[in-house]
Amino acid sequence: MMPVQLHTSKLRLALERQARHTGRKLRKNHPHAVSFLEKRGIVPGKLREHAARIATTGALAGAMLLTQPIAQQVRSATSAIAQMTTEQLQQKLTSELVSVLPKEMSLLTPTQEQQIANIVQTLWGVRAVPELDGERLNRSYGFIGAEQHLPRFPGDSVDQHDGFQRSGITPGLGAWGYFAPSKQMLTQDLIEKEKWYVAVQTLYLPDWNTRFRYLRDWYKYRKVLVINPTNGKTVAAVVADAGPANWTGKHYGGSPEVMAYLGLNVGMQKGAVVLFFVDDANNEIPLGPVEYNFKLR
Repeated sequence: MMPVQLHTSKLRLALERQARHTGRKLRKNHPHAVSFLEKRGIVPGKLREHAARIATTGALAGAMLLTQPIAQQVRSATSAIAQMTTEQLQQKLTSELVSVLPKEMSLLTPTQEQQIANIVQTLWGVRAVPELDGERLNRSYGFIGAEQHLPRFPGDSVDQHDGFQRSGITPGLGAWGYFAPSKQMLTQDLIEKEKWYVAVQTLYLPDWNTRFRYLRDWYKYRKVLVINPTNGKTVAAVVADAGPANWTGKHYGGSPEVMAYLGLNVGMQKGAVVLFFVDDANNEIPLGPVEYNFKLR
């Protein structure tokens, strides 16, 4: 009997088809309930973990993929991922990235970037890409360093921010100015954008000066996914500032909240991260920690 060959492209398509029937139902049908739960620190996609049992380990799942028909392969792989806890997903992400990322900090190859994109989509259910709409940063893997809070409106002060006040607030504005013209016009959406922001080196893009107006608007609040490969912690953020300068030895900056969640707000407050754009035209991926598979919740 000939061994069964697994075609990952077909498996991915089959997973996406099945995910359409089950993914995002709660958020679409009951957005108020989701908001209520998330404000209290409860992730709806993790509720089933209390009633579900891990059906298989990674090794067992691999063996099943090689011996079962494609339909069963899809169901088995999907079931295994859907039942993983946040910690298990993070551990799995870390182990997968170890085999892809270079041992020393360097630019990623197109092959490495594609492998990472596939891993992220499988585990988190997020389409994260190094290039979007034909735009890309000078690098998708680099060092991130801690940033301060950004002024959200004229008269904003650090004591008006709801966390990490010891990080301080920048004396000047972010690259795109105030988030709102006044405190009264500061929406919850803008609060979240400042809370979960990153700085990227737009100033070093080769066409930044010649295409400034277009790129300035394209990058403003552009959604990105930031991954700490050493612990698998992942956060969705937006671009809200430019920098840091090359002489700092850092390639990105992270808000106090971003750095704290990634576990990089200690010591030198610097660490290696993968930073990809999020292809999320319908704005279905909320800002903040990514702790469950968005397609399977």
